[in-house]
Amino acid sequence: QVQLVESGGGLVQSGGSLRLSCAASRSIFSIDAMAWYRQAPEKERELVARITRGSSTNYADSVKGRFSISRDNAKNTVYLQMNSLKPEDTAVYYCNAQGAYGPGVRYLELWGRGTLVTVAS
Repeated sequence: QVQLVESGGGLVQSGGSLRLSCAASRSIFSIDAMAWYRQAPEKERELVARITRGSSTNYADSVKGRFSISRDNAKNTVYLQMNSLKPEDTAVYYCNAQGAYGPGVRYLELWGRGTLVTVAS
């Protein structure tokens, strides 16, 4: 089964740090772009950060200077280092892959199931 699996969420105090990881299943051998989205209660899902295969990145204004996205192409894994966390960062964080290639197949988009990040004030 093709999937993205996130890890690293949890409860942290305001000002603290967390590192999220997302790994694609072994049947995926290449991914064009990977991203992190988040969805807070009663809010729409929003893009947090995105990274291309060539490591070009873009960030939501709300996380610039605090979050850093990176990837390991050999492992088809993407990371999100979150520093100086604020209560408003509390959300379910979802991993996203765009242009994922498996044996004889290309997936336009894949989503993980999400990992909860809670920042206590």
